[in-house]
Amino acid sequence: MDTTGYCLPDHYGARIKYLYENVKGIEKAILSTHCHNDLGLATANSIAGITNGGFGDNLFRDWRYTSDGQQKTDFVLNNPTYRGQILVAGKNFGCGSSRGHAAWALYDYGFRVVVSSFFADIFRGNALNNGLLPVQVTPEALHAILQAIEQNPATTFVVDLENQTFTLPATGLEASFDIDPFRKICMINGYDDIDYLLSLKSEIEAFEHAQ
Repeated sequence: MDTTGYCLPDHYGARIKYLYENVKGIEKAILSTHCHNDLGLATANSIAGITNGGFGDNLFRDWRYTSDGQQKTDFVLNNPTYRGQILVAGKNFGCGSSRGHAAWALYDYGFRVVVSSFFADIFRGNALNNGLLPVQVTPEALHAILQAIEQNPATTFVVDLENQTFTLPATGLEASFDIDPFRKICMINGYDDIDYLLSLKSEIEAFEHAQ
């Protein structure tokens, strides 16, 4: 487990090792709550690049692969049953450092939406800057969503960015979510910051001429 840039007490490593060796399915448990940018989403050993391409293969690398690069068959993302563009995670998703690689890896893997009951602020910003929509719902709504997936892995969801709702058609659950108005416009139109300014060119020129 990579701890580059962190001063973790020695006993932390022993505790984590114990969990991996003694708690069945611990990879899934760690994935679903307090998912750290460096220790889970994009480990420091796998993010040598500085441009946002080619990181999908390294998403959750230490949990997806064995030390010799073989897929772990019991890890949820290696199960073809769970395929899609929406990642449903636990609370405090994306906590840790400010690395943009976490959002790059998720997007490059194919995810376009991440659902959680809480997102770290810097991760939220990095996600929105890279076309990845963080949908924050209440803990109760998240529990209902996870239950629905457990009962039927083929469960579908409807993400309505315009109306800021996340819907589970099978049960009628509808959860609202917040998003910065500027980022909402950018995501709906596929803009980056420069595209947004160019979209306002006529208004900017009109303002300039009126001065």
